[in-house]
Amino acid sequence: MENLKKWIINNWSTLILTMLFVVLLVSPDAKAWLMRQVASTGLLNSSISEAKKSPETVSGVSYADFSLKNEADKAVQISDLRGKVVFINFWASWCPPCRAEFPSIQKFYEKYHSDPDMVFLTVNLDDDPALGQAYLKKNGFTVPLLTAVGPVPKEIYDGSLPTTVVLDKKGEIRLHHTGVADYSKESFYREIDRLLR
Repeated sequence: MENLKKWIINNWSTLILTMLFVVLLVSPDAKAWLMRQVASTGLLNSSISEAKKSPETVSGVSYADFSLKNEADKAVQISDLRGKVVFINFWASWCPPCRAEFPSIQKFYEKYHSDPDMVFLTVNLDDDPALGQAYLKKNGFTVPLLTAVGPVPKEIYDGSLPTTVVLDKKGEIRLHHTGVADYSKESFYREIDRLLR
């Protein structure tokens, strides 16, 4: 017993770091918190780029084929959203990076959801959409929950979570970001304001 006390006194910092590491391994919320701290630095953020190609010319894909449905089972066609800036986020409730960025998406949504030229499509990819609904409700998030109807073009979503895409009013991809980011920064809002003008 005396040897154990001595070892703990000599290795307390290693013991604390090991316990923190174990918590990060087993707790999705702990992972999300850590990722949120990293994302808040802005180092992982992507920025809005200049328009390159129109969606119809990207590998011959027509985004009219890309459709979603909302919680009321109403279909949303991407092609019907021309003339609006469209923020699309693919996420799942079990995904720690998705959990990490969701508070910033909620802040962004609160700031812009009443703008008639801005559309938010937060696409839940849980196997059971009820899990996504429960996650949103538990955390007080009010962003709309949508699910994919059929395949999504790989230029929009290639299977990595989270993935965020911003389409300008012409339907052109102006941001395509894979991984956690902070969408509650003033610099991002200024870029969105430029697209809305």
